[in-house]
Formats: sequence, C-alpha cells, structure tokens
Amino acid sequence: MNPIRVTLLGASLLACLSCSAQKEPEQKPAGAAANDAAELKDWPALKSSFAQDPAVEARAAEILASMTLEQKIGQMVQPEIKSIGPDDVRRYYIGSVLNGGGSWPAMNKHAKVEDWVKLADAYYDASMSTDAKIPVPVIWGTDAVHGHSNVYGATIFPHNIGLGAAHDVELIERIAEATGQSTRATGVTWTFAPTVAVAQDARWGRTYESYSSQPALIREYAAAYVKGMQGLLDKDGNVVATAKHFIGDGATDGGKDQGNATITQSQMINIHGQGYYGAIEAGVQTVMASFNSWDDVAAGKDYGKMHGTRDLLTVALKEKMGFDGFVVSDWNGIGQVTGCSDDSCPQAINAGIDMVMVPDKWKTFISNTIAQVKSGEIPQARIDDAVTRILRVKLRAGLWQHKPSASQHAGKLDSLVHRDLARRAARESLVLLKNDGGALPLKRGQRVLLVGKSADSISNQTGGWSLTWQGTDNTNADFPNADSIAAGLREQLGDANVVLRDSAEGVDPASYDVIVAAIGETPYAETNGDIVPSDTMAHSRRHPEDLATLKAAAATGKPVVTVFLSGRALYANDLINLSNSFVAAWLPGTEGKGVTDVLVADAEGKPAHDFRGKLTFPWPAVACPKADSTPQFALDTGLRYGDSSNVGKLPEDNAASCGEATAMGVFNQSDIAPFTLQMAAGSEAQAVGPDMNNTQRWPQAKPALQVATVQVNTQQDAKEVTWLAPARFFARNPSKNNLTSMATARGAVQFDVIVKQAPTRPVQFTVGCGANCGASLDLTATFSGDAVGRKQTVKVPLACFGKLGADLSGVDTPFSITADAPFAAAFTNIQVVAGAADAPDAVKCAQ
Repeated sequence: MNPIRVTLLGASLLACLSCSAQKEPEQKPAGAAANDAAELKDWPALKSSFAQDPAVEARAAEILASMTLEQKIGQMVQPEIKSIGPDDVRRYYIGSVLNGGGSWPAMNKHAKVEDWVKLADAYYDASMSTDAKIPVPVIWGTDAVHGHSNVYGATIFPHNIGLGAAHDVELIERIAEATGQSTRATGVTWTFAPTVAVAQDARWGRTYESYSSQPALIREYAAAYVKGMQGLLDKDGNVVATAKHFIGDGATDGGKDQGNATITQSQMINIHGQGYYGAIEAGVQTVMASFNSWDDVAAGKDYGKMHGTRDLLTVALKEKMGFDGFVVSDWNGIGQVTGCSDDSCPQAINAGIDMVMVPDKWKTFISNTIAQVKSGEIPQARIDDAVTRILRVKLRAGLWQHKPSASQHAGKLDSLVHRDLARRAARESLVLLKNDGGALPLKRGQRVLLVGKSADSISNQTGGWSLTWQGTDNTNADFPNADSIAAGLREQLGDANVVLRDSAEGVDPASYDVIVAAIGETPYAETNGDIVPSDTMAHSRRHPEDLATLKAAAATGKPVVTVFLSGRALYANDLINLSNSFVAAWLPGTEGKGVTDVLVADAEGKPAHDFRGKLTFPWPAVACPKADSTPQFALDTGLRYGDSSNVGKLPEDNAASCGEATAMGVFNQSDIAPFTLQMAAGSEAQAVGPDMNNTQRWPQAKPALQVATVQVNTQQDAKEVTWLAPARFFARNPSKNNLTSMATARGAVQFDVIVKQAPTRPVQFTVGCGANCGASLDLTATFSGDAVGRKQTVKVPLACFGKLGADLSGVDTPFSITADAPFAAAFTNIQVVAGAADAPDAVKCAQ
C-alpha cells in the first residue's frame, strides 16, 4: 500500500465511541468520510458552501472603483490595538485591527465585556466617518482559539488536542458556535480559528493546537468548526472564521516553531492540506499564512517562507482550490521573507497576501506600499484583487448593516459563558491509559489526599493562549467563571473527604484511602513551548517536582490516581509506574469539574460518566522517540471502565539527552529552566519574574532598573532594560554548567538585542562562575553608534572568558550586563551556541 495512503488512513478512528455509562449527546463517527478519500496528485478543486453572489460582487466592484490608492492600501493593513486609536483608523482608512494575546482594552486584563464593545464601536464609528466616497467598516480580529480566551470571565474550552481525543464532530460544531457568540459579545466579528495543523512531532510547542496527527479527523473537525462559528454569516452569533496556518506548520523538522518543513508535495497535499479542504468546503472566509518554510528536497524545489510563496498562496490556494476569501499574514510574518522587513514586503503582497498584520510599524508600511505600487513594484491589479477579496468578505459578513453593539450578544456576560458545554468537552476529552487494580472510579465516602501543583490551578488547566498569550501571569482569581480539579472533587466527595496538600510527605497514610495527584506541564505557547532536538521528551526532565510528588505518594502504599495535564503526549513511564491509574487530561480548560465528573462514581458506586477519549497522537515508549518508534500507547488507545487491562510495570528509559547539544537556551520570551533572569543593584537582587504585561521599576525605593516586555523577533519575546543607576541585568542557574565542551566546540554566548539608547559609560559583559570567579569584556562599542535602533545578534566567544581566567567548567551566570545610566536595550533569544564563535561578526577577545 502507498505510504501516503497509510498515513491518511492512520489507525482506526472508528473505535467504540458510545460506551458511556451515562448517556451523553450522540457522537458522530469522526474520520469516516476522509478515510475513504483517494490519494490526491495535485491540489483539489473545491466547492465552497459560499456561492458568489452577483449583487455582492457588483457592490464590491462599485466600492473599489470609488477608492483612492491610499484608501485601498489602508484596507490591507491590520495594526494591533495597542498601537492604533480610533482616530488613526479614520485618518488612514484602516481595514482591520487585532488584539494580540495579552492585549485588552486600555491594557486592562480584567476589562469588562462592555469595555470591549465600547472600543469596538469606537473603531467602527471611526471607519464609517472617513472622507471616502463610500466608507468601509473596519473588521476586528482576535485569537479566540479555545473559547474567547483573551477575555476575562469567558469560558475556556479544552485545547484542540483534547477535543481531538473526544472524536466528536457534533461537539466541535457546538463549541465553535458558542465561541462565535462569545466573540460577538465583545463586539469582535472575526476569529483566527480553527487551527488545522497536522502536528507530526510533539516537540512542537503548538502541538496542543492540533486535533490529531492524522489528517482525516482534522478535515472533518475543520468543516464542523467553520460551520458552527461562521456558517453562512446569516446568524447574529456568526463571526468570520480563519483556517490557519497555511501550510505545513505541523511538519517542521524537529517540531521547531516557524521552522522548515522538508517534506514532499504529496505529503503536503495529502496530509497537511486536509484541514483546509474541509474548511474551504464549509465556506471559511479567511486563511492565515504560516511562519514556516517548505523545502521539497525530493523535487529539488525550495519554496522558502510561506508568506512569500506565490505557488502556494495564489496558485494552490486561490486558483486551484478556488478560495475566494482573503489571505491574512501572521504577526509581522512578512518581515521573515528574504529581502523584506516588518514594514516593507512587496514580495508577500505579490505572492498573495491580501491583508497584512503589521502590529506596530503600520504607518511606514502604508507609505512604503503606496510607493511600491506607484513604482510598479507591486502591480495595481494585485492591490485591486486584494481589496476586492477584503470587501467581498466584509459584505458577506454584513458589516455595513450594523455596528458591533447592535448584536443581540453584545455586552452580555451570558454570551461569554458556556459552562455546561465546556464541562461536557472536558469529560469527553479524558483518556484513561492505566487503571490497574480498579483505583478508579473514586467512591463516595472515600477520603482523598489531593496533591500536585495542578490540583488547584486553573492556569495549569487552561494552558497557553488563555487570558495572556503564553498563559502565564494568571491566578485562579483571573478566572471567575471556572472551577479547579480541587473544587470538583470537594463538591462531589464533600469538603471533609478531600484534603489538599503540596505533597504526601509527612501525612499519616491512615488518614486517607486514596491519593489523587494532579501534575503536568505549566502554560506555554509557541516558541517558548518547543523542546529542542537534543533534549529528551521525558516530562520528569523538565518537571522533576512531579516525579517527586508521585514518589512520595507511592511510598505511602495507598492507591495513586494521576491526572496528567499536558499539551502533548510525553514520555512518562516513570510516572505511570508510580500510578495505579493514569489519566491523560490534556488541557481541559476552565471546567475542572468535567475532569472529576469522570473520576468519581455515582451514589451507587457505579461510574457516573465513562471515559470516552482515544489517543489521536502516539504516546512515546522511550525518551528519544523517532518517527518509526513503537509507541507505548498507540493511536486510538483509551480504556473504558470495565475493560480488562493490566499495564503493569513499564520499562524506564533514563536517557539524559537525545544527542549532542548544539545550543543551551537561557531566555527566549521567558526563562528557560533552570535559568532565571535577575536584576541586581548594590547588595540587592531580585528575579525579573514571568509577568509580561507590566513595567517594573526596581528597587521600588530608589529604582536602578526599569524592565518592560517588548518585541524583538516575535510578540512579547524580549525584555527592554533601562538603566536608571548602576545595576546589573543577568541570567543565573542555581547550580553550575560545564561549558568547557561548548568552548572547545567554538561556542559563544549569543543574544539578540536592539539598543534603544546608547551608553555613555562602560558596559561590561560577564560570564560568572561563582562569587569570586568570572571574567568580563567591555562591550560598550557593541551597543553604540549604528547599533542604536537596529536588531543585532551579538556573539561573545566563551574562549575569551577562559583566557581571562573564568572557570568554564562551573558557570552559573552565562549572561550578565553591568551598566549605568543612560543606557537602554531590549534583549532576547539568549543562549550558548556551539560554533557561533567562528562567525565573522563574533566579538573579538581583544575587545
């Protein structure tokens, strides 16, 4: 059988899906239609449920004919709400705005639903009060990716990986419909969802945004999601949907976010295209381009970055597939195209990008693009096509008919909250991998010791893209319409029968009957969630606290039930061996009671709800899995109550790495364990901390440093440090790292930096190895002159510090900047990189 055919078929997606002890709404068998599809030789011609309407086409042509070039370019621009006000929307004829993750009206994390509607109306009114002959309404886009997840008080559904495990097409349609209503509640009319990536490597930090590693399920889910959220845009709760990220984001080598997919055209068409086929047939109106590149090595064709690839954005998507909506770029995605910058990229527009997401530099983008059209670098016909597509979608969405506040959902908290549906989704997504001895279900009257860092953490339940971009900086108080796992157990077993502790250590085993341990990953989003190729896939490597929790629990001799929260399938045999029952709960969202519904029996001791989830990703059997590795638990694995199964003792893999480390991460968007960014002034020191949304001035009494989160490469990835007095900004590991081999491999400390204000006093860069050990170089020149205002990647050879007497076998501080006012710079992507010392632009030791 053809290998592509095998991938399409995957493992059976039609396993028993209706064996619940208590009736749930009927599920439709998922994957059946696409499983029978023949292998495609080329991009398919598709028929959208949105037939072109002659009246809409005529009106779009009429509006286009009335527009000036400036008005047309304005329609193609999408700034971020932090960098544009309503008056700018009016003045520059702006076609769209967006709020990024961690961006809210007035930057108030707890902004009320009315605040969102008020701002949406302000943008809309501004767009309709321009001096254009026919004013065009603005459209606001948002990442409502698992519920309206940027908004305080909104229901957050399980992430896609959990919904995939549910194998329930009808559930997906209902969730999409509810998310559309939630979005309209805030006055927003466009959502950047669904994600239809077919993730192939769980090292990718966006794996949880993928429903499955198998394309058949994703095709059906994509169609159902678009149908529920957008439909034909004829209902008050409908919003414009987006299929993203086109194309191959789940295929990158090593699972590297924004990386390179080295796959064949057949694989791209038959695997990674399937979600788009379902979405386009369902009528999706927008498609978002992907950050990744594609190199079809077998065919000898390197397509480069998707944002600049006409063969895909225009030929494949628009011409062959017949997509007649518009293509939007991702966050500053045009800046990654060769020869482009964040505010100038004729290549991307000529390739087929219709609307450009340029969050901050939108004014210079407008002036650059106007000049490029006038010079002929961008054909006028390409601009007219892009604007026609944008107008077509806005007309179909009825944006001229009513302002955001006119929706029946606008300003209504009830339209944000869908708790019963989210609770059902959490129940259906759970996958039972082990239940040796029948530790589950928990019985009424049992005394339960509840341990683990995720037992009472709604932040850990919701993961990334939840209120903030990375899902960090949140507490339970940030989720008013939500319940933790602890709350669910207390309600169902009684407060007196549930004791919450950090650990089982020091607790009398005679005081309880069973231990429930809620452990797992902590929140992350793209890039920050990536696992580098040299690191293992062992959960305990990154979260040793969870292994310690289970060891203490197992040592009591009591049954241990582990609820494992994660955005992917991870190597966890050591954890499974310490557990009598092991539940993959993924990232269940705000309804922790959906988890405990399935864990706890009814009053008669029978399961109140059965486990229904089945794996849509293989669960690894080794710490360094390969594509052809035999999994510990295969696709479609998932036990039910009453199944006779004994997992027993699993072999444990103690691999310390999966290959020679070529880079050691220190900081990129957030601290990379075990390093933490810190500030020091005099004898005082303090960690910078994970907060991405507030500016710190430290110490409070007499500030020496000001630290804010800004963008250097991607959204909120850098720390902008302003020296107000003598101080040090550094990264430290409480233990020490042996960097001798890195030095031998011509390693360098490397970081990306944009100098905001040049120094007038010396700037010292130090590699430290203890209180009285280390060496420094003067990098004043590196941060001066033409360095101001431009991004540079600084590479400081480790050998320089060895020559100066630093003990490279025991480095605890690989990055340290000591300076005085005035000096300000934004730092990110701090790492130690093998071979970087050989770069022509590496810092010279003599410096």
